[in-house]
Amino acid sequence: MSRKYKFHNASGLYFVSFATVYWIDVFTRQLYFDVLAESVSYCRKEKGMEMYAYCFMPSHVHFIFRSSQEQPMELLRDFKRYTSNKVVECISNNPQESRKEWMLWMFERAAKKQSNVTKYQFWQHHNQPIELWSPAVIKQKINYIHNNPVESGFVTNPIDWKYSSARNFQDDHTVLGIDNTGFL
Repeated sequence: MSRKYKFHNASGLYFVSFATVYWIDVFTRQLYFDVLAESVSYCRKEKGMEMYAYCFMPSHVHFIFRSSQEQPMELLRDFKRYTSNKVVECISNNPQESRKEWMLWMFERAAKKQSNVTKYQFWQHHNQPIELWSPAVIKQKINYIHNNPVESGFVTNPIDWKYSSARNFQDDHTVLGIDNTGFL
């Protein structure tokens, strides 16, 4: 089994990416983005998440984070479990959601392929954690995260994407607060 994508250093700084099942563009409404932002804020306050960079895209999320409690795998597992339940609940209860039945059907379909999922599977199971070991690598991953909306064609300037720490790096902390890596 590959050791490439695992949390080996409990106190390490990690870059992670995770996507919705089938890469479904779920995060197209403010309500669903709010679930992610509120969950990160909660994890920062209550679960020892140190967040250094992030980007919420329509179908996936990027983080650079550390667990001050030295439990990165458990922290990310809990974050994904909570957000999956909460976003599915929001979709189910949103009378404005035109894709409700289709998305719920897709989440249910994905769950049937997994023995450890009961009703809906929202996130893909892998996180692809990469430990960041130097200031140069940290900077490279931050640039990757911030340029993701530009590369996807959503914006022409990284700070124009509302759900990205690129804004924090310009002293705009209106969506989420972040921590300082001390390397930049």
